[in-house]
Amino acid sequence: MYLVTAEEMQRMDRETIESCGIPGRVLMENAGRGATRFLLDRFPDLSRKRIGVMAGRGNNGGDGFVMARYLFQKGMRVAVYLLSETEKVRGDAAANLTLLEKLGVSVTELPDAEAFSARKMALAHQDLWIDAILGTGLSSEVKGYFRTVIDYMNASGKPIFAVDIPSGLHSDTGQPLGGCVRAEATATFAFPKIGHLVYPGAEFTGDLKVIDIGIPPHIAEAVNPRQAVTTPGRVRKDLGSRPPEAHKGTTGHLLVVAGSPGKSGAAAMTAMSALRAGAGLVTLCVPKSLNVLMEGHVLEAMTHPLPETGAGILDETVFKAIFNLFSDKQCVAVGPGLGSAAQTGALVRRLIAERRNTMVIDADGLNHLVGHTDLLKTARPPVILTPHPGEMARLTNLSTADIQKDRVGTARQFAVEWKAHLVLKGARTVIAHPDGRVHINPTGNPGMASGGMGDILTGIIAGLATQGHPPEAAARVGAYLHGAAGDRLANAIAPYGYLASDLMAALPEEIGRMMSIGEKEPHPWQPVLG
Repeated sequence: MYLVTAEEMQRMDRETIESCGIPGRVLMENAGRGATRFLLDRFPDLSRKRIGVMAGRGNNGGDGFVMARYLFQKGMRVAVYLLSETEKVRGDAAANLTLLEKLGVSVTELPDAEAFSARKMALAHQDLWIDAILGTGLSSEVKGYFRTVIDYMNASGKPIFAVDIPSGLHSDTGQPLGGCVRAEATATFAFPKIGHLVYPGAEFTGDLKVIDIGIPPHIAEAVNPRQAVTTPGRVRKDLGSRPPEAHKGTTGHLLVVAGSPGKSGAAAMTAMSALRAGAGLVTLCVPKSLNVLMEGHVLEAMTHPLPETGAGILDETVFKAIFNLFSDKQCVAVGPGLGSAAQTGALVRRLIAERRNTMVIDADGLNHLVGHTDLLKTARPPVILTPHPGEMARLTNLSTADIQKDRVGTARQFAVEWKAHLVLKGARTVIAHPDGRVHINPTGNPGMASGGMGDILTGIIAGLATQGHPPEAAARVGAYLHGAAGDRLANAIAPYGYLASDLMAALPEEIGRMMSIGEKEPHPWQPVLG
């Protein structure tokens, strides 16, 4: 499903009006009618309640005017509060405001803070607010009068239903711009916006419903948004099916370079989760002193002990031994539990520089890449990086806070600049590709905030790449399956307390469920989108 920026949505609206001849007023009518349906479905007990529409003078206010008309015609007690003077309302919004006046719908001008303050007694009697103040084009901080109104609505204790996007929320980053409406539900139009899905925007958005307003499919395809949200149908299509004559020699061989004293679990979980994801064979390269331990934990994987330093770590002297193993492997995973020693860093960077296979880099592999990202920008096989925000901050020389302020933009810029596939982990994981495309992963939950979960994700992605899935699909599907298995555990066991090993064990069942669904069968998360 497409996920759009404010600029992409504006282009679709404009092309629909100018190229197809569908009037903007028709789009506004469709938006208001669909939003009203969702409002009444979401809040079914409104028949005896007072509904207040807080409206700006632009098209977002116009959508609110249409909603007010439909509610009035259904016998609802609705009042419109216009945060402007009537004569300043223009275009399609003005036409719909005139209709309200002709029908006798209550419209009160509140053009400034003084007028707003004088009406606070009447405002306090409203049982639900419809937020139709600011739309998706907002890019500057909300201050002054609008900030006062938004703060009042949030403090009222009454539920808020947002039109298109909560007023004050940045459509492209999900960041609140000063004051921001905290909605219980939002009706958005044509396609979800980035800000609806990424955090903290998802918390301000509440339940999200996408309303079809009549944008022709060929217009959306021509605009070709560079973002999408991963859906079960997409995952099912990417997974495909195995031929009946498949065997371990045709389902790929993964090489894992991982582990150091005290961090052997990361190596074991990476190897085993790749097998759980369907890889035919896995060879785990570890320091020699860990080999006996690994053989007892990874029964279905092969191990390859490597000479180590006195501290039990790997250094560049084992490069040739590892490099010789590249020849019959489809993918190499590097980093989990390798340790932070400088000698290990030299080995990691040489493996990256001279890679012959798709490579998944995580954890200590990423830390050893800091300051050397130029190694990614080669014509060699692709790399998939799987950083959490702290690792991403080190790779980009930004703060973690800066990363989190614009996860999509930061991930996209890095992927394009360094020609890498990037999986920026966290709530609503962002998967960015060298061509600028971005996918937002909708699965996952806070119960997954525990040790080892990242190692499982690395193994899943590497296991999928090993089977021949392109890096784009391996990253996208891997993130989805990882989160979906976690969601199933959170529902079946508890919101938290399940382990990474529990998630790994749940993977085959989740894969089987994905393989059996139809193209349009929703994941439990998807009804939020409608």
